Amino acid sequence: MTGDQVLKIFKQSGGFITDSHIILTSGKHSSSYLNKDAIYPHTGKISQLCLVIAKKFKNKNIEAVVGPSLGGIILSQWTAHHLSELENREILAVYTDKTSDNNQVFKRGYDRLVKGKRILLVEDVTSTGGSVAKVIRSVKGAGGQIYAVCVLVNRNPDEVNSKTFGIPFAALAEIKVTAWNEKDCPLCRKNVPVNTNVGKGSGYLAGNKAKSIDTL
Repeated sequence: MTGDQVLKIFKQSGGFITDSHIILTSGKHSSSYLNKDAIYPHTGKISQLCLVIAKKFKNKNIEAVVGPSLGGIILSQWTAHHLSELENREILAVYTDKTSDNNQVFKRGYDRLVKGKRILLVEDVTSTGGSVAKVIRSVKGAGGQIYAVCVLVNRNPDEVNSKTFGIPFAALAEIKVTAWNEKDCPLCRKNVPVNTNVGKGSGYLAGNKAKSIDTL
């Protein structure tokens, strides 16, 4: 499956938005957005993408697939399922939980399932690589060995890559999405309405409203 085919699946699911005013998780503004949540309800499409990942890492002695909550939970399940089918052996699927301080840590005793195992880390979309870095720390802290990281789409290939993590890194598709700090955002200057359906638009507007009230 080519990168264009992966992005086509996102578009078919309404998960690739363009010509809008999006507030990204990083706080930056952009005109485009990969809405990973739009693709997860379509189990056939997710299964198809995870099968591509599984085939990429077949016969690499992977013992467990790990993903960050929330989307990585689904990806780890499907990828481990397909990899188990391809290799005719059980490959575990576990995930990290998101904490109140925005970390990704093992709970539920999953750290014991990671210890001493060869790990494939999966994620849906990377922009800064922050979630991936947090899971890497948790896996290493639990005594696991990360063989590689694989994501569905990498939005920032110049800054998020194998060199970034010191671990082999692969993406099924890459797309460079321009993002601006608020003070440099041309969409703000043009008063383009913020999209509140995806991204962090609702929280952003609520924060701005609170600031306005405070200055009264």
